Formats: sequence, structure tokens, C-alpha cells
Amino acid sequence: MATGRLPDHEQRILDDIEADLRRDRRLRRRLRTLRIKRRLNPARVAGYRPRVPTVALLLAMSVGLMVVGIRTSEPAVIWAFAALWPLTLFGVFRLLCRWTEP
Repeated sequence: MATGRLPDHEQRILDDIEADLRRDRRLRRRLRTLRIKRRLNPARVAGYRPRVPTVALLLAMSVGLMVVGIRTSEPAVIWAFAALWPLTLFGVFRLLCRWTEP
């Protein structure tokens, strides 16, 4: 493994490869979609506008999980309800806020 600069012919080859990779649109698109966003955008969350069918489905699933959790006392069902219930409340709240806007 060389510790110094590459010889001129190898550097030219490397520069050509890098230029080809920079021009490849598909590669750039794939690399861009692989990026992981580390932060949640609060403006995007605040701008969430749920639809009635989505909120109805969340509500039905939450009620179903609540009933099954009460009847069986299964920890997995209770945790599923605990994870889904805040999302349901947020969706209902946002839907009600949208309906009451002047």
C-alpha cells in the first residue's frame, strides 16, 4: 500500500472513474434515497392533515386492540395498543382542528 501520492497514470484513471460516477444519474438517485434522515421535521408533523378514512381505521384498530387487550391481558396486544393509541389521538385531534377552522 502506497503512502504517498499516486503515480500520474493511476491518478488520471482514478479521476476518470470519479468523473464517470459523478455523471451517473441513477447512481446519484440511489445514493440519495439511501440517506437516513436523522431528525424529525416538526413543520412536517404540524402540517399533517389526516383523512377521515385513515383516522377511522386507526380508531377501529385502537378499539379492537383495546378490547382484545382487556379480554386476554396479552402484553404484546397491550403494547400494540399503547403504540397505536397516541397516533390515533393525534390524528383525531388534527382532524377536529381542521373541521373547526373558520
